[in-house]
Amino acid sequence: MLRDVRSSLVALVVLTVAFGIALPALFTGFAQVAFTSQANGSLITRNGHVVGSRLAAQSFTKPQYFHERPSATAPAYNAGATTFANLGPTNPDLAKNVRAAANAILKLESPYNPGLTIGDIPVDAVTTSGSGIDPGISRAYARLQSKRVAAVRHLPLATVQRLVAEYTNGRSVGFLGEPAVNVLELNLALDKEGR
Repeated sequence: MLRDVRSSLVALVVLTVAFGIALPALFTGFAQVAFTSQANGSLITRNGHVVGSRLAAQSFTKPQYFHERPSATAPAYNAGATTFANLGPTNPDLAKNVRAAANAILKLESPYNPGLTIGDIPVDAVTTSGSGIDPGISRAYARLQSKRVAAVRHLPLATVQRLVAEYTNGRSVGFLGEPAVNVLELNLALDKEGR
């Protein structure tokens, strides 16, 4: 029996060192060499300062910016506490949240999109993503916001639409998911336009 205990302890130590220290160190080292940006959070810097990540949404509330999807984290857009809302289709809280988000979008976008109805609002504009901080919005939601952003920034609509197309990421691996517009990168590009 003592021999079994000793063998078990040796196996525990060897496996802990191999799979708890050596293998993670190998993967971390490989990631730092082969995928430096991704391994460090896909951070975006401007003038030597980190302004955000390509992988995490942040809040934009001013009318001259494209707005992101609703956040499921507390506080909102907290990359250190990603979560999902987990509200099913029959949950009254989901209906309340969607209604509030839709009303806010109607109030903000209607002056720039005459005749806008709740049925015109894309689903991703009023629902949270699986991570709660998804950095992308659908092309439909970007199109809805384009007229407001162009008008507030005094830019031609064609310029804003060109930037939306430029910052639209395709499907993952060519067939997974839907194309999405990275809100942070798009807003930074708009700021670069100088208005």
